[in-house]
Amino acid sequence: MKKVCILLGAGLFSSTLGLAAEAPTGKTFTNSIGMDFVRVDPGTFQMGVSVKPLPEGVVNISGQVNGDSDEAPVHEVIISRAFYLGVCEVTNAQYERFDPGHRRLRGKLGFSKEDDEAVVFVDWHEATRFCAWLTAQEGLPYRLPAEAEWEYACRAGSMTFFNEGDTLSPALLERSGESWYPDMSRESDVTVLGTKVRQQGPNAWGLFDMHGNVEEWCADWYGPYCPGAAQDPVGYASGIFRVTRGGSHSTEPYYLRSANRSAAVPEDKHWLIGFRVALGPAPETMPLPAPAPERHQQEVKQAVPPDITQGPDPNVPYFKGPRKYVHIPEDAVGPMFAKHNHVPALVECPNGDLLAVWYSCIRERGRELGAVASRLRYGNEEWEPAAPFWDVPDRNDHASALWFDGDCTLFHFEGLSAAGTWGNLATILRTSADNGATWSHPSIIIPEHNTRHMPIESIIRLGNGHIVLPCDAVTGGQGGTALWVSPDNGLTWIDAGGTIAGIHAGVVELNDGRLLAFGRGDEIDGRMSMSVSEYKGAKWGYSASPFQAIGGGQRLVLRRLKEGPLLFISFAKEPEPIVDSSGTTRAITGMYAALSYDEGQTWTVRRPISDDGPGREVETMDGVPFVLSASTAEPKGYLAVCQARNGVIHLISSRQHYAFNLAWLEASPSAVLSG
Repeated sequence: MKKVCILLGAGLFSSTLGLAAEAPTGKTFTNSIGMDFVRVDPGTFQMGVSVKPLPEGVVNISGQVNGDSDEAPVHEVIISRAFYLGVCEVTNAQYERFDPGHRRLRGKLGFSKEDDEAVVFVDWHEATRFCAWLTAQEGLPYRLPAEAEWEYACRAGSMTFFNEGDTLSPALLERSGESWYPDMSRESDVTVLGTKVRQQGPNAWGLFDMHGNVEEWCADWYGPYCPGAAQDPVGYASGIFRVTRGGSHSTEPYYLRSANRSAAVPEDKHWLIGFRVALGPAPETMPLPAPAPERHQQEVKQAVPPDITQGPDPNVPYFKGPRKYVHIPEDAVGPMFAKHNHVPALVECPNGDLLAVWYSCIRERGRELGAVASRLRYGNEEWEPAAPFWDVPDRNDHASALWFDGDCTLFHFEGLSAAGTWGNLATILRTSADNGATWSHPSIIIPEHNTRHMPIESIIRLGNGHIVLPCDAVTGGQGGTALWVSPDNGLTWIDAGGTIAGIHAGVVELNDGRLLAFGRGDEIDGRMSMSVSEYKGAKWGYSASPFQAIGGGQRLVLRRLKEGPLLFISFAKEPEPIVDSSGTTRAITGMYAALSYDEGQTWTVRRPISDDGPGREVETMDGVPFVLSASTAEPKGYLAVCQARNGVIHLISSRQHYAFNLAWLEASPSAVLSG
C-alpha cells in the first residue's frame, strides 16, 4: 500500500491509504464534501480555570467561586505542531454523506431539521467513524480534536472566560438557560432552538460556534488534570466518559466558558451533542495511566467470611444506631459537596461489606450533582469517608439504585441526564463481580432521554426470574412510578406500561403473584395510595392505604423480609398511635416501621425507628438537628434498606444508618416514664 506524506504547516503527516491526497497548504482548506477548515498554528497557553470573579450574567448557580474543581490546576500546555480544525460543527448534510440513514433523526424532539444545522443524535463512536470515512475518502488524517487542542483553538489567544471576552453576546445569552425538556410539565412554553452553524463568532482564529450551539465530542477519555506543563496532552488511556467541550444551547452561561469541561458516556446520543473535525496527525504523546481507584474500591476483600450468616440471636431484639454514614469535609466544593447529600442506595456485597451510594450537590437540579459512595467493611464499626462513585461531568446524575442478585453480582442503576436537570434522563446499568472493586462499562439500558427513566431504590426479582426496576414516571411530586422489567437478567428492558400511584414507590411481589406498591403523592382521601397489580405492572388498581401521606424530603421503603413478613418504613408528620410495652397507646412522630403478616391486608405491628432512649439531638439530612427519643424519630430523609445474610436489617436515611432485627421490630416499644 502506498504511503503518502503531506506537508502541514511546520510538520509532516502521512497516510498509508492508497489514495492520492491533496495537501492543505494555506490558512484555510475546503475538503471534498465542502467542509471548511482553518489552520491552527503551534503555540502555548494556560489550560484550566481563570481565577478571578465571575462577571455579571455568568453566575455559577452551583455555588462554586471561580470554576469547577476539574478545571484545576491551571497548567501550561504546548501545542507543538499545526493542525486544521473545522470552521464550524459538522452539519446534517455533511454527516449524511457518510450515513444517509441518519436523516430519519432530523427533527427528533424538534431539533436539527435543516441541512445547515449541526448534526446531533450522534454518539462518540459514530463521530469517530465519520472521521475514518473522511480519511478513507481523501487519504487525509481526519479525527476528533484532543481536548487540549479544542481549548487552545477556542481561546484563540484569549485568557477571558469566553473567546469574545468575559461576557457573552446578548444573542447567546438568550439561547442559554436551564432546561427540563422534554418534560413538558416543567417547560410548557418550550421553544425548540435551532442548531444552524456559523451563528456565533468567528473567534480571532476564524472558528465559529465555540460557545453554546451544540457540545462537541473530543478524542480524550475524561480524567483529572495533572500539575505541571504538558506538551500535546491526549488524556487517559482508558475511562468511562469521553470529553465534550463548548456547551450547548439551553445551558447556563457558566458552562459555556472556554475552560469548562463536560463529558458523556461515549454511547450516549441526544439533541445537545454534535462534533467538529480536526485534520492532521494525532498527537503522538503517550496517554496517562488510568487514575487510581477510589477509596471504596481499594483493598476490597473477595473472600466470603465464614461467619457471614451468623448474626445476633434472632430471638433477642437487636438495635444499633443511628450512626452517621455521610462523611464529607465541610469545605468540600467538588466533586463532592458538604451542602446537600441525599437519595441513597444501599446493598450488602457478597463479602459482607455494606456499600452506600448517594448524590452530592449544591442544588438538586444542578449540573454539579454526582454520586458518591462509602463502604462499611465487614466487621468494622465506622463508615469510611465518602469518595466519588459515578459522576458524568456537568450532567445531573439522578439517581442511584443498587441491587445484589443473591449470587455474585452487584447491579448499579443510574439516571443519565442530557443536561442539568432530571427532566431528560436515560438509564444506565453497571455490574460488579468483585464486590464493587471494579465495575463494567456502563450499558445504556433505556437510551431515550425522557421521563419514566429515573431509577428508584426498590429493585426486586419476581418469582418468574424477571428483574423489576421502578423508575419515577414524572419529575414532580404527583404522577407516579413506572416499572421496567428485564426477562433476561438485565440484558433487555421493557416498560411494563402501567403507573403506580405515587413517586419513589416501594414494590413487592405478593405470594399470589400480584404486585403491591406504595408511593409519595397521588394521595387518596388524604392517605398514602396503595397500588395493586394483577398484571405484573401493566395495569394497577388504587385505594387509600392505612398510612399517612408523606411529602418533600421523604421516601418510604417496602421490602419482604427473609422471614416472610412485609416491612414498611415511612414517616409520620401527624401523631401516629402505637402500643408500648406497658400496654399504653401513645403517639409518635417521625420515622416508623410497620409489619404485615397477611400480605399487606393489615399492618399489626408499628413502632418508631428509635433506641427508645431519653431525648437527644441527632443530625438528619444535611446536618439539620432533630430530637431522637422514645416518641420522636428522624423526621425526614430518603430511605434505603437491605437485609443481610445474618438477618440484620440495615436502614439508611439521607444521613444516618440504623441496624435491627425482626425480633426488635416485633418487640413492643418501651414505655415512656412520666415526670
